[in-house]
Formats: sequence, structure tokens, C-alpha cells
Amino acid sequence: MSKSIIQTDKAPAAIGTYSQAAKAGTTVYLSGQIPLVPETMEMVSEEFEAQAVQVFENVKAVCEAAGGSTNDLVKVNIFLIDLGHFALVNEIMARYFNKPYPARAAVQVSALPKGAQIEIDGVMELPE
Repeated sequence: MSKSIIQTDKAPAAIGTYSQAAKAGTTVYLSGQIPLVPETMEMVSEEFEAQAVQVFENVKAVCEAAGGSTNDLVKVNIFLIDLGHFALVNEIMARYFNKPYPARAAVQVSALPKGAQIEIDGVMELPE
């Protein structure tokens, strides 16, 4: 089984020693996305809802670059600096996924890269 790298200009470029996603067989492993605007590589806003929407847009772009969609995600990890935003994350997530929803974890962390309030990564399984 060979590994291939997924890259798109529609999501922020990697800011470290990683790729936006890596594909092995029909499984795609998405690196964490933070709320950077791909064209500027700047934070979309200080406001949480705008950050959450941008992160889901970035995840969506990487899924599409891999040949799938957010509905092909089987596992999603959501990192928040404030779990008080959990209900809003659920509301926003429902705009990007259809039932059956993927498995998911949501955890509060003390800090995220570039001062982001939310980061999302995931694992996608593409149809054969």
C-alpha cells in the first residue's frame, strides 16, 4: 500500500513539518485545521463562531481535495479552548454533515496554535 499526500490551496498551507492530509489505501488522515484563511494565512476573526465555520470550511476543502466530502469522515476530533462552545460547535457541525454522523471526540485544551479557539482533525474512508 502506498502513501500519497493530499494538498490544496483551498485550505491553509501546513505551517510545520506535516501535510494537510495523507492517504494510505482508501483511508485519509487529516491533519488538524485551525481557523486560518487560506489566501492570507491569517486568523479569520477573534469571534468563536467565525473561527468554527472557517475550520469546518478548511476541513471540507481537504476532504474534497482527497476525493471525498465531510460525510466520508469516520472519526473527528475537536479541540476547544472552552468547552462552553460545545453546543455552538454541534450546531455548526450539523451544517457540514449528514446522518449518520462520524464518531467524534471533543476535548478542552489549554492552548492551540496561533491562539486559535478551535482545531479539528479527522480520519476519512473513501469509497473504493
